[in-house]
Amino acid sequence: MKLSDFDYELPEELIAQEPPAERDGARMLVVHRAEQRFEDRRFREFPSFLREGDCLVLNDSRVLPSRLFAGNAEVMLLEPVSTSGESAAREWRALVRPGRKLRVGSIVRFDDRFSAEIVAHGERGERTVRFHGDEDVYAALDRLGHMPLPPYIKRDDRASDRERYQTVFARERGSVAAPTAGLHFTGEILDRVRESGAHIARVTLHVGLGTFQPIDREDFENHQLHFERYSIPEDSWQEIESARRVVAVGTTSVRTLESGGRGGATNLFIYPGYEFRRVGAMLTNFHLPRTSLLLLVCALAGTELTLAAYRHAVAEKYGFFSYGDCMLIL
Repeated sequence: MKLSDFDYELPEELIAQEPPAERDGARMLVVHRAEQRFEDRRFREFPSFLREGDCLVLNDSRVLPSRLFAGNAEVMLLEPVSTSGESAAREWRALVRPGRKLRVGSIVRFDDRFSAEIVAHGERGERTVRFHGDEDVYAALDRLGHMPLPPYIKRDDRASDRERYQTVFARERGSVAAPTAGLHFTGEILDRVRESGAHIARVTLHVGLGTFQPIDREDFENHQLHFERYSIPEDSWQEIESARRVVAVGTTSVRTLESGGRGGATNLFIYPGYEFRRVGAMLTNFHLPRTSLLLLVCALAGTELTLAAYRHAVAEKYGFFSYGDCMLIL
């Protein structure tokens, strides 16, 4: 296999710049693996594809308003260096701009109450920053931060993105990108999921920027993903273990379920040839070409069927990527 086998042509105008007018209003391409076919449906029909004994697995990680601006300077937070002790949430790994000017010892002042000091360089160009001020870091992010919309959304974030670039079931703060397949769900849809006889289990994987990075080598099997923190509560573990079929919402839920164990850090890279141990079906958005996310979808649905479905989605003018339409793989 070569990375170039996992490419497709996408007109730029199909990259969704706005969420659907209604959260559950997306189109849904349903891929039937056993029958090697796909069909055009609406996401509101999603609960009708579930059956008694299914377990729907949601990633409840909450997106942080992790972009901070001070004049021409930007600090984009990635993850806290420590989650316990006196330094908890005061030191973070981050991307900074302009990188050449923001060297170790530089101070970035966001306002008179909150600032960040560059304290270390990382191996991949990231920095470690230490926040100063008497304000709780998360409170300061809520007050000053901007939502980290992906770079293919060619506009500044707005107040409405604080709601729409966040799932309705988000609880555990820590992601710097949304688990986007979950964006389609509403409380009503979740009620209909339960009425179908399916159970709902929550897991947490904090999404990092590395998940979405293009792969830069044709022999992609040796590509290394960034580690991301995950956990599975005991009650969710029991629901998943006893399910007749596990339906994962998003690639992050898939990687959580397939990593093994109840928690830790995972850099699991799933590509065609992988044998799934837990996941039997998946809801996912459409992904960028030549990425680990598209390779994961191809591993579950088959490369030829997946790329045929993508070509169909392009021809039918589906919306692509974070704010776009979705695909259900059965």
